Amino acid sequence: MKRRTFLASGAGIGAATLAAPAVAQGRIEWNMPSSFPKAAPGVGTNSARFAELVEKMSDGRMVLTVYGAGELVPPFAVEDAVQQGNVPIGHNTPYYAASKSAALHWYTGVPFGMTVWEHQAWLRWGGGQEIWDDIYAERNLKPIYSGNSGVQAGGWFKDRIESLEDLQGLNMRIAGLGGEMMRKLGVNAVLMPATEIFQALQSGALDAAEWVGPLLDQAFGLQRITNLCYTPAYAEPSAALAVVFNQDAWDELSPDLQAICEAAAMQAAMETNAQFDYFNVIAMDQLAEAGVEFLAFPDDVVSAMRDAWDEVKEEQRAASDDVARVLESIEPFLEKAQAYNSAFLERYMPARG
Repeated sequence: MKRRTFLASGAGIGAATLAAPAVAQGRIEWNMPSSFPKAAPGVGTNSARFAELVEKMSDGRMVLTVYGAGELVPPFAVEDAVQQGNVPIGHNTPYYAASKSAALHWYTGVPFGMTVWEHQAWLRWGGGQEIWDDIYAERNLKPIYSGNSGVQAGGWFKDRIESLEDLQGLNMRIAGLGGEMMRKLGVNAVLMPATEIFQALQSGALDAAEWVGPLLDQAFGLQRITNLCYTPAYAEPSAALAVVFNQDAWDELSPDLQAICEAAAMQAAMETNAQFDYFNVIAMDQLAEAGVEFLAFPDDVVSAMRDAWDEVKEEQRAASDDVARVLESIEPFLEKAQAYNSAFLERYMPARG
């Protein structure tokens, strides 16, 4: 990719000036589009908090202007805009760009996959970040983890799910490889931006929708359409967020600004994880008081989901060297993590009451 100059005061789409004067002036101003509405709890406020931290930690030397979904680029086109150099930085969830590499599903979340803490552990200590860097380097990008939703809700359904037959032909909004898993069970999986979910449910275009969990689902009003919420999201036990830099833009930052961006992303991640953990509890209580039923999927449905996921995973492994490399790294760790969680967490939580 032809090297671009991004360090410019007031730089926007298509704008570029010489890097040296911008550095000498001591101020970098970049536009940062996000795949999510700016006001959306967790997913939207994550980008705003990252930008706020970068400005404070750099003492105003680096200022990021956040644009919500569709304000600057379409929600699913953020990484394309960064790759093409139209903007130097973006905020999204990696699997929105999974058409570039199927392995990006594992950097967001996959059915029966990692918890939020396992994901972070693998990124930091298990080689996950190095593989992620390699995959993104092919598109001249630099990714940084910035947060996670934690365990999500399985979906809001207009009718009860009492058997596999009840899934047949349902139109369901669901993202990622969870959608591929559900297709194998007879569901018509539909991917659409979060801002369109409520209207699609209300109009009857959707029979069910998976979004995130109590905090965000309540904020988007899904409980106004149906009071049946199934948990947990076997299709997506967690979903990560990321800040993505154009590699040329990243390289033009001084080492201290690079370190500030990395530290700001980690701080934003910690705050976002805590935000979801706390306010999901509050929102679930409020929803239950308002009459929402939090239901469990029947055992035969869960078993069928697991079988369908195993098929999808092996299809993805066979079709992509990137996926095969990621799974070669993740699977040994998860096998050991399962034994650890069984001995520690699973024994503790029931006893806590």
